[in-house]
Amino acid sequence: MITIKKPFEIELMKESGALLKDLLNHLGSVIKAGMSTKELDRIAYDFIKSSGATPSFLGYGGFPASLCISIDDTVVHGIPSDDIIIREGQIVSVDAGVILNGWQSDAARTFMIGDVGEEKRRLVKVTEECFFKAIEDLKDGTPVGDIGYKVQTHAEANGYSVVRALVGHGIGKKLHEDPSVPNFGKKGTGIRLKKGMTLAIEPMINMGTYQVDFLPDGWTVKTRDRLPSAHYENTVAITDNGVEILTL
Repeated sequence: MITIKKPFEIELMKESGALLKDLLNHLGSVIKAGMSTKELDRIAYDFIKSSGATPSFLGYGGFPASLCISIDDTVVHGIPSDDIIIREGQIVSVDAGVILNGWQSDAARTFMIGDVGEEKRRLVKVTEECFFKAIEDLKDGTPVGDIGYKVQTHAEANGYSVVRALVGHGIGKKLHEDPSVPNFGKKGTGIRLKKGMTLAIEPMINMGTYQVDFLPDGWTVKTRDRLPSAHYENTVAITDNGVEILTL
């Protein structure tokens, strides 16, 4: 069921989103080669708790951490570990969510560690561009399929592929709400967005094939050809003025 938020509820989601923005900015300032992914997760947990909020992901469906940390060929849902060390030249996607005053926010950034090669840098850049293409002219009445169409068109024009097995989603009191928001599809299709809807739009773009493998741990998703993937996500709201990004 799609939930329509009232203006005061979107204001509360903005507070959650602002905290998440600050968290991701902080993580971007401290992430470095030689750090374990678990250490980064501990930093995030402390930041969230000290801010009076709750990590959305910790315990969600049994997930054991506050962050999903996905390196190079891991698309999403990488489990932080003391045994996974971040290395120079890697791209590291950090997906985080917080609950503040009962309201969720969800966002992801792909960080470049040190001297990253041009191919990976371009992938990260185009993935971010895909998000901003997706929200161009987004407003009350826009078919949800336009979002995926714009992401897919921009990604494929740059020689990349769009993950199809995972999609964006509605968000609010719950982390995952209706509707699903695919990163691929046909323009003019799907439900029409309405003022008061809040969405997590999250392009997941692969350097090679769009196909992915779900690993036996039940969480980690890797590209089937083991080429790099990047992830960029924000929580947005449909308003009188079009679209507002709540986590940026």
